[in-house]
Amino acid sequence: MKSLKTLVLITATTVALSISAISSAADIKLRASHQWPGGKGDIRDEMVQMIARHMEESASGVKVRVYPGKSLFKPKEQWGAMTKGKLDITAFPLSYAGGRHPEFNLTLMPGLVKNHDHALRLNQSEFMQRIKKIIDSAGVMVLADTWLAGGFVSKGECILEPKDVKGMKFRAAGKAFNQMLGAAGATITSMPSSEIYSGLQTGVLDGANTSSSSLVSYRIYEQVKCLTAPGANALWVMYEPILMSKKSFAKLDKTQQSELLKAAGMAEKFATSASKEADQKLVDAYIKAGVKVVEMSAAQATMWRDIANKSSYQDFIDNVKGGKELLDLALSVE
Repeated sequence: MKSLKTLVLITATTVALSISAISSAADIKLRASHQWPGGKGDIRDEMVQMIARHMEESASGVKVRVYPGKSLFKPKEQWGAMTKGKLDITAFPLSYAGGRHPEFNLTLMPGLVKNHDHALRLNQSEFMQRIKKIIDSAGVMVLADTWLAGGFVSKGECILEPKDVKGMKFRAAGKAFNQMLGAAGATITSMPSSEIYSGLQTGVLDGANTSSSSLVSYRIYEQVKCLTAPGANALWVMYEPILMSKKSFAKLDKTQQSELLKAAGMAEKFATSASKEADQKLVDAYIKAGVKVVEMSAAQATMWRDIANKSSYQDFIDNVKGGKELLDLALSVE
């Protein structure tokens, strides 16, 4: 009798250990990082959170832990971490990696992307296929396409024409905007969007431009007097995709990969509508905070584009191998 009980106990223990081993083998933990505040309604945070929730609910054995607010990696360090497989997933402004891959600077080029609908057409273009090929060759893959529009803010007078930034200490995302604003007479201070608030607060900055979502989620309306909203003539439209390390994706089985891509598809669909809504939320938030809100006219936007043509665009053509061909591909998308 004792022998039978022992056998039953051994069998039960073996089964339990086997189940535990299977569960452990299937349980994969992924780390997702980004620079924006968590739980504040930021589009990029919500996209990553959507992916994490779906993977949890799908019972696929994949758990995604989200690290918002640059709590895991500094904003620009995320690209290198992705390429080395040290970071699994990120929401990342691609032009932040423009120093390593100068072609990426075209994903934040003044006036290149006219509006949200134009951005969607670009997603299907040969131009974006070339960009994604570079991303892929670096060991990274795009899970979800995201384009966000943005505006200008100022602690003083409104920014509408190039002359308005002359003498200002200004922050702009990306090399191309830095060149354009510098050519217009601004002094450029580089920093991630997460540091704009403190830059304005301490006097390091007089003005800045960044995405509509960041302008709200970082509460920048508390530090400025005027907002130039994207409107119908947005100069600032930036590619900020959800990216994943190819090494991390390869660790998933086919079912897990399928669930992750499904989640990413839902996040991209959400962002397509939310990015348009973000521009209106931006205007509403700044008006509520007592900030003056203006929009550029088509003529004013053309003034900026003329300066960009002689600075940002020309520099890209002159200094990026194959730059003119890639720029022409982007400009061919109407």
